[in-house]
Amino acid sequence: MLNIVSLLIGLVALVFAAVAFLPLLGWANWLILPLAVIGAGIGAMSAGKAGRNLNLFVIVVGIIRLMIGGGIF
Repeated sequence: MLNIVSLLIGLVALVFAAVAFLPLLGWANWLILPLAVIGAGIGAMSAGKAGRNLNLFVIVVGIIRLMIGGGIF
Protein backbone atom coordinates (compact mmCIF):
# COMPACT_ATOMS: atom_id res chain seq x y z
CA MET A 1 0.00 0.00 0.00
CA LEU A 2 2.83 2.38 0.82
CA ASN A 3 4.35 1.75 -2.59
CA ILE A 4 1.13 2.88 -4.30
CA VAL A 5 1.04 6.04 -2.18
CA SER A 6 4.68 6.70 -3.05
CA LEU A 7 3.97 6.16 -6.75
CA LEU A 8 1.06 8.61 -6.64
CA ILE A 9 3.18 11.24 -4.90
CA GLY A 10 5.95 10.63 -7.44
CA LEU A 11 3.59 11.01 -10.39
CA VAL A 12 2.21 14.29 -9.03
CA ALA A 13 5.73 15.57 -8.41
CA LEU A 14 6.82 14.47 -11.90
CA VAL A 15 3.95 16.34 -13.55
CA PHE A 16 4.80 19.48 -11.57
CA ALA A 17 8.49 19.04 -12.43
CA ALA A 18 7.59 18.89 -16.13
CA VAL A 19 5.68 22.16 -15.77
CA ALA A 20 8.62 23.67 -13.89
CA PHE A 21 10.80 23.19 -16.98
CA LEU A 22 8.99 26.10 -18.62
CA PRO A 23 10.90 29.38 -18.51
CA LEU A 24 10.25 31.52 -15.41
CA LEU A 25 8.79 28.57 -13.50
CA GLY A 26 12.04 27.06 -12.27
CA TRP A 27 11.31 28.33 -8.76
CA ALA A 28 8.61 25.65 -8.54
CA ASN A 29 11.35 23.04 -8.13
CA TRP A 30 11.88 24.36 -4.60
CA LEU A 31 8.32 23.21 -3.86
CA ILE A 32 8.60 19.93 -5.78
CA LEU A 33 11.77 18.67 -4.09
CA PRO A 34 10.27 18.37 -0.57
CA LEU A 35 7.25 16.58 -2.04
CA ALA A 36 9.53 14.09 -3.80
CA VAL A 37 11.61 13.60 -0.63
CA ILE A 38 8.46 12.74 1.31
CA GLY A 39 7.46 10.32 -1.46
CA ALA A 40 10.91 8.72 -1.39
CA GLY A 41 10.67 8.31 2.38
CA ILE A 42 7.30 6.61 2.08
CA GLY A 43 8.67 4.46 -0.74
CA ALA A 44 11.64 3.44 1.40
CA MET A 45 9.25 2.08 4.03
CA SER A 46 7.44 -0.13 1.50
CA ALA A 47 8.49 -3.50 0.18
CA GLY A 48 8.41 -2.34 -3.45
CA LYS A 49 11.08 -0.23 -5.08
CA ALA A 50 9.15 1.49 -7.89
CA GLY A 51 7.78 4.39 -5.84
CA ARG A 52 11.11 5.12 -4.22
CA ASN A 53 12.94 5.01 -7.55
CA LEU A 54 10.41 7.31 -9.22
CA ASN A 55 10.76 9.87 -6.45
CA LEU A 56 14.55 9.66 -6.56
CA PHE A 57 14.36 10.33 -10.30
CA VAL A 58 12.19 13.39 -9.68
CA ILE A 59 14.66 14.63 -7.06
CA VAL A 60 17.58 14.28 -9.48
CA VAL A 61 15.65 16.04 -12.26
CA GLY A 62 14.68 18.86 -9.90
CA ILE A 63 18.23 19.36 -8.65
CA ILE A 64 19.64 19.38 -12.19
CA ARG A 65 17.02 21.94 -13.24
CA LEU A 66 17.88 24.13 -10.26
CA MET A 67 21.58 23.89 -11.10
CA ILE A 68 20.94 24.87 -14.72
CA GLY A 69 18.78 27.82 -13.67
CA GLY A 70 21.27 29.05 -11.07
CA GLY A 71 19.13 28.17 -8.03
CA ILE A 72 21.87 25.97 -6.56
CA PHE A 73 25.56 26.92 -6.58
